[in-house]
Order: sequence, then structure tokens, then C-alpha cells
Amino acid sequence: MTACAYRYRVVPSHPAAHLFTVTLTVDTPAADGQVLTLPAWIPGSYTLREFSKHIVTLSARGPAGPVAVHKVDKRTWRCDPVSADGSGALVVEIQVYAWDMSVRKAHLDQTHGFFNGTSLFLCPEGLEHGPCEVELDAPDDPACAGWKVATALPRLEGAAHGFGRFRCADYDELIDHPVEMGTFDLVSFQAGGVPHELAVTGVHSGDLDRVARDLAVICDHHMAFWTGGPAAPPAAMPRYVFQLTVTGSGYGGLEHRASTACICKRDDLPRPGDDKLSDGYRTLLGLLSHEYFHTWNVKRLKPAAFLPYDLSKESHTTLLWAFEGITSYYDDLALCRTGTVTVDSYLELLGQSLTRVSRMPGRHVQSLADSSFDTWIKLYQPDENSNNQQISYYTKGSLVALALDLKIRKETRGEKSLDDVMRALWQAYGAVGVGVPEDGVEVMAAEVTGLDLRDFFDLAIRGTDDPPLADLLADFGVALHLRPAEGKDDKGGKAGKEPPTGDLGAAVSGGAGSVKLTWCATGGAAMAAGLSAGDVVVAVDGLKATPDGLVQRFARATPGERIRVLSFRDDVLQDHQVVVQAPPATHTWLELVADAPPAVVARRDAWLHRETAPC
Repeated sequence: MTACAYRYRVVPSHPAAHLFTVTLTVDTPAADGQVLTLPAWIPGSYTLREFSKHIVTLSARGPAGPVAVHKVDKRTWRCDPVSADGSGALVVEIQVYAWDMSVRKAHLDQTHGFFNGTSLFLCPEGLEHGPCEVELDAPDDPACAGWKVATALPRLEGAAHGFGRFRCADYDELIDHPVEMGTFDLVSFQAGGVPHELAVTGVHSGDLDRVARDLAVICDHHMAFWTGGPAAPPAAMPRYVFQLTVTGSGYGGLEHRASTACICKRDDLPRPGDDKLSDGYRTLLGLLSHEYFHTWNVKRLKPAAFLPYDLSKESHTTLLWAFEGITSYYDDLALCRTGTVTVDSYLELLGQSLTRVSRMPGRHVQSLADSSFDTWIKLYQPDENSNNQQISYYTKGSLVALALDLKIRKETRGEKSLDDVMRALWQAYGAVGVGVPEDGVEVMAAEVTGLDLRDFFDLAIRGTDDPPLADLLADFGVALHLRPAEGKDDKGGKAGKEPPTGDLGAAVSGGAGSVKLTWCATGGAAMAAGLSAGDVVVAVDGLKATPDGLVQRFARATPGERIRVLSFRDDVLQDHQVVVQAPPATHTWLELVADAPPAVVARRDAWLHRETAPC
């Protein structure tokens, strides 16, 4: 075993103050002074998060005592030589403030600890490609008695799920294994012959055995998807860990090479004895499916721009629509293909995705290629005008993936599909560690299918038109319907009941007497009348404003009717005459065509992997 030139020790030293103490020991530092860096972003979350801002203290010492440290820039430090002849080990200690309840940074209190390596591990420049070790110590705080560890870090010493020593092949691997510590609940299962674990942190009463059973089926399916045959894990994945934090209201996930960190709402977990599939549990399974699909798509099969990662600055690519959007297509499709959800339930999810996209005027302003490229300054930094000027490569990307899959299946008469394209990409790039070039997805799609898809990609990826999903779905026996929104909580996916007659063209928040406009749609009634995001509406036609009251007043109005709206912008009262507009048909719902011809039904079943006669 190759000796490690650098080692870390992590101590949750002050849980009540949310402080980790991390010690880095470099056995043979650079003779002219060791340079240390901390990443500016974390793979999978494409914006600069500047993790160095959470370092509270930093000090260094050598064989003879303290060593001076000079800050070079926001994420780089240079230590003086440790001795006159440069010999001896360098020991650097930092304290990191960890109070970010998300999957991207670090969090520590007396209930649990969680961290990504990008938040805690300084990188010794010049040594990052060599092996390293990590020692995880238990907290001293009596309130943290009984803590254990859930991580995919390769263990050297210590009992299973205990604190101890771990070893990684290089710094890149080190920061790709998040760590959860606390008194989490744990269930285990097998998928593709690989041990899998689900570690659940937080107060809950969920049926974790049911989650494990469902996850085993989904994980098996994804493994088989990428091989085109029996379920088989990617190389170098001897085990996999789902880290799930349960909160009152939360949602999110971040993929890693052999694990994922996720957050869900407490009510999303299924209850013991209840076999129904709630909307919340369906959402949770979709999230876990999404992150597991990433084990291949983006963790190993990735854009050439990410090989190797440069975590000091933005790494631009136009391909995030493929790595996030295609993953967002297959996450819920896998639930349908495995029978975890019904076809009707899957169509409801598709309708909700279509609704999220059609509600965004920005889809006709920003292309998917530009959305991918500009993620560093737009997607993760939304403002009050984002819906008008941009589109998510997650949601619209998933719809383009759907359109591409259906188009390939139709035009090749079921001989090929997007499944085949993804497996070919894996064999050509992911399985051999080569990055996908910017035109790689398009070239591979044409090569695998034999189709000329240039017009499709020009429209769907580089253009701003909607993909022709109504026509494509009709070819698979699925009817697409559009209707106006029925209230601010309407997600789409279902047929409507009481269509509104009028529309304000704005989103609202707040309570009685303090109703804030959070977004005004381009061309909508609110913007046309001079209202803006941030305005506080206090009265509507002489009555005190409430969020529901404002929305309902316009929903029941007749197009062309004038409604008086009083609002404050800063501390100035404004008086607006808002002309009601007809509500746009932005909400989608899908249904199976009952009398579809047998060939269409067979084509649909082949897409959804339902058991019927072949095409």
C-alpha cells in the first residue's frame, strides 16, 4: 500500500457552536513553503459557494513551533518553510463554522453532524493526486453520546458505522464521500450484489423497511439500464450509502460517486401499515432515483469540461441539460418502469413537469445550451425576474429528453431509443473515463439511431421553441391537455374543476394587509399596469388585501374589467388601475387514449416497459 503524504483529523469539537476542528498533517511539505487551497464550488452544484468564508481560524506549526501563514487570495494560503532546511512535518489546524442545513456544505449541532469534504479539507498543492487518510473522532460533548458514522469513505480502522480511520486514493475521491454522524436510523439492502445502506437523520415515524424495499427495485433497475442486461454496479463501487435528513420542510439532493446526500420533508416518508403511495413519498422516491441515476450520468459519464474538475473557478459547458435534464427524465420514468408508480401516476408527474416549464416565459428567451452555460450566474442565483428571462435545464431538459426518446422510438419503429444512446455514451466515454465533448450527445444520438437529428437539436437545445410534445405523445396514445391555473397552489398534472375567468399575471406571498408581489409576468396584467415585484399590495377595490383574496378577485373577473389596486413601493403609496387579462393555459394534464390502435398501445408499452405484445 502506498504511503500517505498527508492526513486529516476531523473533530466535531464544539457542536453547540457549530464548529468542526480539522487538522491537516503534511509529512514533507514544499521546501519553499506549502500552498493550501479550498474548493470554491462542489461538483453537482454549479455555482461558486466560496467555502473558505466559513473558516473561522487557521494556524500552522512545524517541528520548531508556529509557522507563519500568508493568505494569497480568497481560497489560497501559503505557509512559510517549516524549518531552515525545509525538513519536518507541517501541521495546519482550522476551525470551520458549520451551520448550513443543506446537502452542499456542512452542518453541526448537538443532534448530528454532516459535512462535504469541500467544506473541511484544505488541499496541499502538489500532493492532491496521491493517497490520503482521514481520522474521524467522536465528539466530546455528553449530548452527543452514542453517535455513529454513515459514509462511503473506504475504512481502514474502526467498527462498522463507528468513528475511525479511512483512506482515499486522492483528494478528488476524498471530497466525494460526504459524512453523516449522529444517532441516525439505518436499514440495509442489496442491489446488483452490492450492499446498500439508508441512513435517516431526524425525527420521523417512517416505514424505512418499505423505503429500502422500493429502493432495492429502483437501484436494480438503474444498474440494468446502464448495462442493457443483468444489474451490475459501476467499477469501484463496493457499497453505496443513501444519507437522508428529515426536516419539517425541505427538499434536495447531491450526488456522489458511491453515495448521495438528500433532504426531505418528514411527511414524505411512508407511515408503517399504510401501503398507499402518497404524493410526498412519490416525490421522495423520485429524488432518490434521480441521485442514484447520477452514479453513472455525471459522476462517471461527464462533460469534457469537468475532466479534471477545476474547483477554483467556473467550468462552463452547454451540456448540463443532458446530465441533469436527462437524469430528470429517467428518475420518474424508472418509477413507472419498475411498477413503483402506476402509469396514471407517472403521467401526472409528467404533467406537472410540463406545467412548471409552460409557466415560465423565460423558456422563450433562454435556450437550454445557454441555461447550462450560464448556470454559474443564473440558475442558483434567481431574482424577481428569473422566470421571465431564463429556464431550468433540469425541467425543460427532462422534457427535451422525453421528446428525443419518443422521436427516436417513432422514427426507428421501436428499434432504437434514448436508452440505447445513453448506453452507447457510457461505453464510449463513462466506462473509460473520457469526457463527453460539447457535441458528443448529438453525434452519438445520430450514430446510434441513424437519424438526422440536427433540426431537433437546433430547435430544442439551441433554440427557444417548445418541443412538439403534444404530437409526439399522441403517437404513443397519450393525449396532452392545457388549462389555466386554478389557484396559486395548482401544480398541474390533473384535469381542472373550476377554470378562472381572469388573471393578474403575478405571484404573491404574505398575509392580510401585507401582500407582496414576488414576480410579475412579462406581458401580464400586473406589469402592464405598472406593478412590480416587491410591491406590497394593501387594498383591492377598497378592501384590505390578502394573498388569496387578491388572486381570487382576478380569477373571478372578466377580461377587460378594471380593478383598483393600492400598493406601496418602498414607502410611497401607488394607485393602479389593472385591466384583467384572460388566464393563459399553462397547466398540463395527460391521459391515456382509451381507443388507441393496438400498434400505438404496443409502442407506448415498449416506452414504459409495460408487459404487452411487442411493437
